Amino acid sequence: MGAITLAHVKADPEVETLVSKGNAYLGSMGFTEHGHRHLNLVANIAHNVLERLGYPPRLSELAAIAGYLHDIGNVVGRYNHGQAGALLAYHILNRLGMEAEEIAVIIGAIGNHEEEYGQAVNEVAAALILADKSDVHRSRVRNPELATFDLHDRVNYAVEHSFLRVEAEKKAITLELRIDSNISSVMNYFEIFLTRMIMCRRAAEFLHCHFGLNINGAQLL
Repeated sequence: MGAITLAHVKADPEVETLVSKGNAYLGSMGFTEHGHRHLNLVANIAHNVLERLGYPPRLSELAAIAGYLHDIGNVVGRYNHGQAGALLAYHILNRLGMEAEEIAVIIGAIGNHEEEYGQAVNEVAAALILADKSDVHRSRVRNPELATFDLHDRVNYAVEHSFLRVEAEKKAITLELRIDSNISSVMNYFEIFLTRMIMCRRAAEFLHCHFGLNINGAQLL
């Protein structure tokens, strides 16, 4: 087998089981969606961030793989799922035959994507952080009862559109959001996601870019 690709990872039965079960476990605890929709989106965005900034194609592919695998640790538990996921990813990628140097890049990214302690330790980690934290959208909310939303559900549900814009020539990465202010205020967004935005700023800086935040057409960062 040649270089391990995202297609190989997606086709692996063990990966499919960990993704499906982890998402189901989080659902039973009331968390937002962390399944195939989220993982495919994060994989695509992480790949695109590095590709548009001119990094080598193989590094972009590693970012996509890290994006798809970053939440498999949820099958063990929500807290410290990044570190649990890194250990699981190591065994999966080693079994698939990936080179140790590439595995090290990916598990370093997965183990550092949580805002509680994560840092952009390499380019793949920086792209993963930006991709993961930019996925705020009403489609992730699983609670069908608006009246019972907690703050996290309400903020996610209020976001009607999200897009991570990468402008290589300007060295700028901007998260663009459209929020229904009748459901949640912009202040509510900052109340629960300020730590994530700081993490995104540091990740963008690792890639020698400026991080910006645009909400409802207003440039806030």
